[in-house]
Amino acid sequence: MKKIMITGCNGQLGIAINKQYAGNPEVELVNTDVAQLDITDVGQVLGMVREIKPYAIINCAAHTNVDACERDVDNAYRINAVGARNLAVAATETGAKLVQVSTDYVFSGQADRPYVEFDPTGPQGVYGASKLAGEAFVRDFARNYFIIRTAWLYGEGKNFVKTMLRLAENSDQVRVVMDQMGSPTSAEELAKAIVYLLPTDNYGIFHGTCEGECSWADFTKEIFRLAGKKTKVEAITTEEYRKGNPASAPRPAYSVLENYMLKLTTDYRFADWQAAIAKYMKEEQG
Repeated sequence: MKKIMITGCNGQLGIAINKQYAGNPEVELVNTDVAQLDITDVGQVLGMVREIKPYAIINCAAHTNVDACERDVDNAYRINAVGARNLAVAATETGAKLVQVSTDYVFSGQADRPYVEFDPTGPQGVYGASKLAGEAFVRDFARNYFIIRTAWLYGEGKNFVKTMLRLAENSDQVRVVMDQMGSPTSAEELAKAIVYLLPTDNYGIFHGTCEGECSWADFTKEIFRLAGKKTKVEAITTEEYRKGNPASAPRPAYSVLENYMLKLTTDYRFADWQAAIAKYMKEEQG
C-alpha cells in the first residue's frame, strides 16, 4: 500500500483529495495540518517524512490570505516558500514524489491572452512572490515534482461562492469587481487532476484550472442564477473597490491560465468552469 502524505488536509483542496482517494485500497493517506506538522520547521518535516516514508507528499498548506500576506511578509514567506523547501528536501531524501500547489498570482496579470507555463512570471504582491519563491525551492531541491498552478479555487469550506451567497441573504444588491478576469476552479476538479498526474513520471510545471474565463462579477451572477437568487450584482472597477478597501493588496487584472502542458503531454482535460460550478452548487444544495 502506498502512503500519501497530505499537508493542509483541512483546507478545500485537502478535503477534495481525501474524497478522491476514499475507498482506494492501494492508498493510505497520512493527513496532517498545522496541529500535526509545522511545515516551516525543517526538523519536524524531516522527522515525520523519515518515519512515514511516503510514496508522495501533496502540499496543500499555504498562507492564502492575499491581504494578510502584505501585512505579515515573514509569515507568508515562511509558509509559502520555506515550507515548500522543507518538504522538497524531505521528499528528495526519502525518494518521495512532491506535488506543490501554486497560483495564478505568480504572474503580473497584464497579459492579453491566457498564460502558459513558459510565460515570464512577475508577481505584484507578497502572496504571489512567496508562492513563486516556493516554486523555485521545489525546482532546486526536489527531484520528482509536480508544480500545479491553479486559480480562484472553491470547495468545501470558506470560499468566494459561500461568501456571495451569504451576502445575498441580507442584501438586494452586491458590488463585485468586473475588471479582474480568471478561471473559477473547483477543488474537486483540481484534486482529480492531481490524482491523475501523481502515478506518472510526467514531472514539471502545470497549469490546472477549469476551462474558460470570466470576471468576478460574472462568476457571482452565475452563482446567483444557479441558486435562484434575485440579488442584483453591481459590477464595479478594481479602483472603485480599492477606494472602500484601501488596505487591499494588488490583484492581477487578467490571470487566466491555459492548461497547456496538460494538453500537450496528456489527454486529461478539466471541466468547463460553468459545468464545475453547476455541479458544486447542486451538491451543496443537497
